[in-house]
Amino acid sequence: MATEDRRLEVLRAIVADFIATNEPVGSKALVDRHNLGVSPATIRNDMAALEEDGLIHQPHTSAGRVPTDAGYRLFVDSLTEIKPLSGAERRAIHTFLDGAVDLDDVLHRAVRTLAQLTRNVAVVQYPSLSRSRIRHLELVMLNASRLMLVLITDTGRVEQRIVELPADVAEPVVYELRATLNARLRDRLLAEAPEVVSELPAHVVPELRGLLVTLTSVLLEVLVEPSSDRIVLGGTANLTERTLDFPAIRPVLEALEEQVVLLRLLDESVASSKIVVAIGNETQHEGLAGAAVVSTGYGVRGAALGAVGVLGPRRMDYAHTMARVTAVARYVGTLLEDR
Repeated sequence: MATEDRRLEVLRAIVADFIATNEPVGSKALVDRHNLGVSPATIRNDMAALEEDGLIHQPHTSAGRVPTDAGYRLFVDSLTEIKPLSGAERRAIHTFLDGAVDLDDVLHRAVRTLAQLTRNVAVVQYPSLSRSRIRHLELVMLNASRLMLVLITDTGRVEQRIVELPADVAEPVVYELRATLNARLRDRLLAEAPEVVSELPAHVVPELRGLLVTLTSVLLEVLVEPSSDRIVLGGTANLTERTLDFPAIRPVLEALEEQVVLLRLLDESVASSKIVVAIGNETQHEGLAGAAVVSTGYGVRGAALGAVGVLGPRRMDYAHTMARVTAVARYVGTLLEDR
């Protein structure tokens, strides 16, 4: 075995032992627990080289070594396979998610399932409005001068707004406005919709233009506001079981409250076709320096619409977590596509 390959095996053994024990790993433990096929002296030399490369470090004098962020990164990048789900895990995902009745229910069930499977914090991003298509626009007449505008997307997102009209309107006029909106906007990407909306008044008779201008101004607010930035969290209580990994939980909780932090990490996985792992300082947030985030996109018809992820300690079982995040994301996408 080449020296570089052997040192990678030593690093993998150190990461595996540290994940299992949360104790610094010494050369004797590596010799006893792993069949590395070399002498203890060679392992000590390899550990010294790994430390010089910044992949492991010694937290205390006379202690063993623990992986650094760079060591975890090399370990994750060198994973050739992720641990397959057990039959019980697959059945649990299918059984629990199959009972969902709408989009909100799908996403809330997804985070609960993922939190239970990984014993970490799970997060799911709502489907991005900008990447969704308009399935239907409904106008509900509340009274002669007030309507409810309901936007339904192909992913099951439902946005509702109350519209105060400048003058009373008759029911047949509401039917005509509804027909106009759907004729022009159904099946359009929401990212394309503002341009179409701005042209709508020109497609109705002059006496309806004032009403349509009022409606389209409200519709534009729905299309441009950052409502796609909604996320669902689950399993935050699992942090209380991680006191050895997170002796100070408060910074982690504060980072979770700052949704922009999680959204930035999730958006990276939406843009990528692969699972994304951010380790320690790679999260670019001081409160998550001791954490790692594993996430991947979900979507329909090959288009990513949102992301599913897990936040846990840096010493998480990456192969296990990556498999479960991928499985839940795939199933969420399947459910949305079937709706």
